[in-house]
Amino acid sequence: MRFATALFLGATAALPARAEIDITTVASPGGIEAWLVEEHSLPFIALEIAFTGGTALDVEGKRGAINLMTALLEEGSGGLDARGFARAKEELASSFSFSSDSEQVSISARFLTENFDASVALLRDAIKNPRFEDADVERVRAQVVAGLSYAEKDPGDIAAKAFASMAYGNHPYGTEDSGTVESVAALSRDDLVEAHRNVLVRDNLLVGAVGDITPEQLGTLMDTLLGDLPQSGPMFPPEVEPLIKGGVTVIEFDTPQSVALFGQRGISLDNEDYFAAVLLNHIIGGGSFESRLMQEVREKRGLTYGVSSYLYSRDLANAIMGSVSSSNDRIAEAIDVIKDQWQQASESGVTEQELNDAKTYMTGAYPLRFDGNSTIAGILVGMQLIGLDPEYVKTRNEKIERVTLEDVQRVAGKLLDPDNLHFTVVGKPVGLLPE
Repeated sequence: MRFATALFLGATAALPARAEIDITTVASPGGIEAWLVEEHSLPFIALEIAFTGGTALDVEGKRGAINLMTALLEEGSGGLDARGFARAKEELASSFSFSSDSEQVSISARFLTENFDASVALLRDAIKNPRFEDADVERVRAQVVAGLSYAEKDPGDIAAKAFASMAYGNHPYGTEDSGTVESVAALSRDDLVEAHRNVLVRDNLLVGAVGDITPEQLGTLMDTLLGDLPQSGPMFPPEVEPLIKGGVTVIEFDTPQSVALFGQRGISLDNEDYFAAVLLNHIIGGGSFESRLMQEVREKRGLTYGVSSYLYSRDLANAIMGSVSSSNDRIAEAIDVIKDQWQQASESGVTEQELNDAKTYMTGAYPLRFDGNSTIAGILVGMQLIGLDPEYVKTRNEKIERVTLEDVQRVAGKLLDPDNLHFTVVGKPVGLLPE
C-alpha cells in the first residue's frame, strides 16, 4: 500500500500546476543527454524515453514489425519469462510501459528511489535483452491481429486508412503502424530482432526525467540503462508532401451513421507562423464547444454530436485534419457547413474577440498540463522531439500573446485552402457523390 500511495501521489501531486518549472540539461559520462526536473519531496522518479523514427523505420515488406516488437518488450527479458518479469515489476512497485507510433518508440517508467538499482536493472533487461519467446510472440501477434481485424470493421479506422493512403501513398505515413493482418502474420522472430536493432539506437534517443534524482544519478542511470545500445540505425524515410486534392471520397459501409475525415496540407512546427496557425485552428475547430465548427454544425443545426479540427504536424509531413460523424441523411449538409466555414475563415479571417478568447484559453490552460511527474517527463521529451529549448515552458505564453490579429488573418488566407480540402466518408451517405 505504501508503494502504491507513493506512486499515486507522485503522479498527481508532486508538483503544483505551473509551467515555470526548472529544467536542467544533463550529459552522462558516456555522452547521453537528458532533461531533468528535480523534485525531491517524494521518493519517486518518472522517466520518459523516446527513440525517434518509430514505426516509420519498419523495413520494407515488414510493416508492423516495430509495433509488434515494442509490444513484446515487457513479455520477458534476460533470465525472466513473461510471468517472471511481471512478478519482478510488481515486487518493485515499478511501472513500465512501451508503445510505438509513426514518430517514436516510447518507454515510460516510474519507480521508487529505494528500488532504484533493481528497477533500472529490470528495465535495462527489457530494453536490451528481450527474449521474444515463440509462445509470447504468438500470443501478442494474435492480439495485434485481432485489433487489426476489428479495425477493418470500424468506420473511423477505415476512413483513416483510406485518407492516409490517398495523402501519403507508399510512404510509411500512408500505411498502418501496426501493419496488416497479412504482414503481421508473416513476421518472423528474426524480423523482430532486426526491428529491435534498427529502432532502439542512441542517435535517435531522447530522455526526460522528473523526481527524486540528481543530475549525477541521472547520468549514471542513462549510461547503465542505455549506454551500450547501438549508436546508429537505418536512415529515416524522406519527408513527404501530402497529395491531398479537394473533393469527396465515399466508401460504402453498412452503418446508420456516416463518419467523415477531412484534411488538407498543413504547417510545420518550426514555421514562424505556427502559433498563429494554432490560434486559428483553435477558433475554427479546436476549441471544443466554442469553436466555429461546433457552433455551426452541432449547436445551430444539430447535425452531429461532435466535430473538430487539429494541426497534424509530424516529423516528415504536415496536415490540418478534422472529423465529423452524422446520420447518413444529414452528413452531406454537415460537410457543406464545414466547407462554408473553411471558406469564410480563409476569406475573412477571425474577429478580435475570437482571438482574445483563444489567447485567454490557451495561456490559461497551459500550466494545467504540468499536473504530475510522469506528465512532465513526457512533456520534456515532447519538447525535445520537436526541437524546442528548455526555456520554452517559460516563454510559450509570451509567444501566444505576441500573435496579432493581422498575423492570424494572413495565416488564414495562406494556410486554409478550401479548394483542396478533401473529405473521406465511410457509410451510406444520402445525396453525397464522390468528387
